[in-house]
Amino acid sequence: MQRTERPFEEYPNLHVMKTNRQIKCLQTLIRDRNTEREDFIFYSDRLIRLLVEEGLNFLPFSSHTVITPTGSEYHGTLFSTKICGVSIVRAGESMEAGLRAVCKQIKIGKILIQRDEETAQPKLLYAKLPSDISQRYVLLLDPMLATGGSVKKAIEVLLNKGVPEEKIIFMNLNAAPEGNHNLMRNYTKVN
Repeated sequence: MQRTERPFEEYPNLHVMKTNRQIKCLQTLIRDRNTEREDFIFYSDRLIRLLVEEGLNFLPFSSHTVITPTGSEYHGTLFSTKICGVSIVRAGESMEAGLRAVCKQIKIGKILIQRDEETAQPKLLYAKLPSDISQRYVLLLDPMLATGGSVKKAIEVLLNKGVPEEKIIFMNLNAAPEGNHNLMRNYTKVN
């Protein structure tokens, strides 16, 4: 997610995280076939945490003034809404630890989607979501976006539960252009 590089100009809500040396290094390490499993998990978790930190910038904030331990006023900000995470099972669960590391005591829901053998269309198998999800911003988690079928189905589930489209922030690590086009053409308000 980034606000300066615009590889998909036609989609203003599609944000690509700016590549820097740290991101490039982490991507190199997790893509290297010689990376050990333990190191892969460690470096993936670091990258996911950076992604989550960047994704939180798309939430609404409000001004808030506090008094510091020295008695000075500090004019800062706080989140101005409730949030929750929703992982698309199973891969999305790999992003939960990074979200929990950044957002203390966050509620996390789960959606399980599988392709129907006969129709090849995504089919909802399970959804366990916070009861007040329609009152929250939703950080939708899935590290890989291929065709976009599963994430579109997950968004459909969230919309049916009363979550406004503009309150859904989809976070993923790697996306195929086809998936980006498919998602953004159908859900223009999702970030």
